[in-house]
Order: sequence, then C-alpha cells, then structure tokens
Amino acid sequence: MLTNKIYSIDRSNMRQTILDFPKQFRQGFELAKNVGVSGKFDGVLICGIGGSALPGEILNAWVNTLKTPFPIYINRDYNVLSHIKKNYLAICISYSGNTEETLSCFDKISKDGFKIAVIASGGKLAELCQKNGIPLALIPKGYQPRMALGFQFAALVKILSNSGLIKDNLGDILDLEKSLKPGELETRGRTLTTSIGKKIPVIYASNDLKSLAQIWKIKFNENSEIPAFCNYFPELNHNEMMGFSRYNDSLHMIILRNPTDHPRTLKRMTLTANLLKTKGFRTDFVEIRGKNILEKIFSNIILGDWASYYSAIERGIDPTPVEMNELFKKRMSK
Repeated sequence: MLTNKIYSIDRSNMRQTILDFPKQFRQGFELAKNVGVSGKFDGVLICGIGGSALPGEILNAWVNTLKTPFPIYINRDYNVLSHIKKNYLAICISYSGNTEETLSCFDKISKDGFKIAVIASGGKLAELCQKNGIPLALIPKGYQPRMALGFQFAALVKILSNSGLIKDNLGDILDLEKSLKPGELETRGRTLTTSIGKKIPVIYASNDLKSLAQIWKIKFNENSEIPAFCNYFPELNHNEMMGFSRYNDSLHMIILRNPTDHPRTLKRMTLTANLLKTKGFRTDFVEIRGKNILEKIFSNIILGDWASYYSAIERGIDPTPVEMNELFKKRMSK
C-alpha cells in the first residue's frame, strides 16, 4: 500500500502518469489523423533532442521489423548534415515547441526545401507551422517530454502512414492501450530499485534495442536525478568492459535481455555478467517480454519508469521537475 510519504514526495503525481501511459497511443493517433505530407520519400529525417528524440529511436527499432523498412536519420543538433537528401521527409519533434536546436534545424531545412511535418504541444514551432501552413500534430501540454512518449510516437507513426511511408497494419499500436499493464509492472520496478540501492546504474542492451538502454539512462537522469550510463552489445565487450577491471564500489549493472537477440549476443550478456561478478559487480538481468516488438519495447520502458520513479522516491526527490535543465535553458537564452 502506498504511503502518504510517497504522495508527499511525488507532488506532480508522476505515478498516475505512468499508470495512464497506455491511453496516450490512441489519442496520439487521433491528433495526427489529418496530418501528412504528399510526395515520394526515400527515408525520414527526424529532428529532435532529449525526450523528443526518443520517438525516433523507437521508430528505428520498430521499422527494422516491418516488411517495408526505410532509412531513418535522427538529428540531435543545430545543423543537419549535408549528406541528408531532400527526398527525405523531415519530422521536427519538440514537445515544448521551443527547443532551440530543433528550431535551428527547422529553419535550415525549410530554407533547403525539405517537406516537413511537426509534432509539438505549442510554442514557437507550432506558431511557425500555423503561419506557414506546415502540417502540425498538436499534442497535449502539461507533461515532461520523456513522459509524453506515447503521444509523440503514435503521432509520428500516423504522420508516416498518412504520408505513404508505412503501409503495414497499425493495429499493434492501438492494441497497446489494452495490452500494456503498468500496474502489473510496478512491483518489479520497485524491486529493481531496491537492488540498485544507492549505486549508479549502467544499462546494457543488444544493438537492436540499444535505444531502450538509452531511455532507461534518461529516466534515471531526469526522474531520479542521478548519473546513469548505457552501452550496447557487442561493442562494449571490445572496450568499455576493460574500464571496470578495478572500479566496482559505485556501479550497478542492468542488462536488458531479449530472448530473440542473436544467440552470440545472449552468450555475451551471460559471460559479461559472470566476468563482472569476479570483479565485485552485481548484475540484474531484465527480461524484455511481450507478444510483439512494440509490446516488448513499451513494457520495458514502463518498467524503467517504475525503477527510476522509486529510485527518486527513495531519495526523497519529486521525479517530475527538471530544475537544472530549466536553469540551463534560461542561461542559454541570455
């Protein structure tokens, strides 16, 4: 049973946001139902950063499983690399609509003649779309970008479907509203928090699902206000592993394991955990479960939400505000 102490810490009620998360997909679809761009596109350029880049990372993991995959380039900077072709559909995602890197990209690709669609909750980016007739999916305000992932992802997929890039059945996304069970994952997340304790989490996954490790890292950074790090197999076995030869006092390893990962990658995960154990590290394996890739991805993200949420509660931290981020933005604007 939740205590009054938890509610007194979680003043913005992030717990309810996590529980309500599956409802975001249907609403995101609805908000983008009339948003699309006509043309023949060879790929997608996604301009976004922080929590607003995460829909693109998930899209990348999902599209590779479709019958008709297409190239996706995710741009997290002020400029777009010159080798990105103008026959890519550009999607600018900024939850606030005021992200300066995304606004800079928007300005550049507009001048370069890219066809563009936008996902935002308002701000300058929405104003520019409305002024210039650029397709816009306007998503709800009042969330932290990292917690609005369902709105953003569903809107992104619907835009790509409306633009002719995704031709597969989209029913699996709408099914997430019923198949995802945040309440059933809460205890597992809280148990993982206890296992991590006061240590710094280091999250690993396969190359195919490395975006999940990055999302867990972001959730620990922003929800729990602690350092966290991520990497992926097999790359980490060729370099990062050596960095743990002597330092084991402050780190806790989390390996996100998908049963359908390459057999050699699964072997690498087990061997890595065993070797780290000889150096004094503890490793938790987190099985990625679900009937399809989307259910696996989003169930795992929800589990990461709970682990980072209770890590914040254990430290007496309200998991919603990002005060240092906001202070940094203010100083950058001067």
